[in-house]
Amino acid sequence: MSDFGTELESAVELLRRLPRRRAQVEEARRAAAEWTAEHPATGAQLVVDVRPGTPVVDYDLLLAHPDGGTVALTAPADEGVPWLIEHSTHWAAGQLVSVGDVHLSVAQALTMLRSLSRRGLSPHDEIVEQCLILNEVLNDDEPLAVEDLQAAADEFRRGRGLHDRTATLAWLEQVGMSLPQFEEYVGGIARRCRFRRRKEAELAPAYLAEHRSRFDRVRALWVSGSEPRTAATPDELLCLAVVSGEAQVTIGDRWAGDLPEPLKDAEAGSVVGPVEYEGAHFTGALVERRPAEDDEPTLQAAGRAAFADWLAERRRHTSVEWHWS
Repeated sequence: MSDFGTELESAVELLRRLPRRRAQVEEARRAAAEWTAEHPATGAQLVVDVRPGTPVVDYDLLLAHPDGGTVALTAPADEGVPWLIEHSTHWAAGQLVSVGDVHLSVAQALTMLRSLSRRGLSPHDEIVEQCLILNEVLNDDEPLAVEDLQAAADEFRRGRGLHDRTATLAWLEQVGMSLPQFEEYVGGIARRCRFRRRKEAELAPAYLAEHRSRFDRVRALWVSGSEPRTAATPDELLCLAVVSGEAQVTIGDRWAGDLPEPLKDAEAGSVVGPVEYEGAHFTGALVERRPAEDDEPTLQAAGRAAFADWLAERRRHTSVEWHWS
């Protein structure tokens, strides 16, 4: 038998012994990586198919042929139907979206939205954002700290209203998720959170230096309503705000970059408006402006803003394909 024939035989044996439970996919990836290291000429790549609605997964192994081209191996261990044939109506059956190297199933997306949804993002945008981060941690095998795992698990449970072990186990049974699957899922959240935290810290100093005025601390007030309101000074606007009737009044401290657009470049003590803004008559005043400092809260805010820009840039350069049929 040729060397490649021997490698094919060995590859089939590898596929037949890989664990086929969803919670053991990382174990399968490690086994495939070890096999590839022993057979480097094959350039082997493991392809994982996560079946919708079941904890069972299937695998293909792609091998480089010595004369050129690629050989795809499938070795189903049970009913004998290769998953490529079983899902021949569409390669993405059960898949919702592909973002770069990440292929997300409908079930995974639903779980993601239940645990990670936050204001300000549409479901489409949030799914893509999380997939972009998943792309960054695909090869992350650094052990997770116990505190990172605990924080991810606690945040997940708080978001679901699961305040004790009994409630958590009942929820897992309700959604059909085993305890090992839950632990794997929480580990994924912890890895994404760790990546985000590190990336924000990495990007924050340069971003703050470039957008310093955006992180000035400001005290401002504004009135927005159906009728225009005019004031000459911040004090006059404050008095006007007290008797503004049905108008919406906002007073508080915040980052300059979070101010309504008409106020972002205003100087301390100035009044802006009335102007048309977001379908209403807007009048605002900047009471105080304090230059940005290099303290921890400011750096954290700069890191969050920098990470948002980084994600937007990654999305512009990453392929996104939705599978609607």
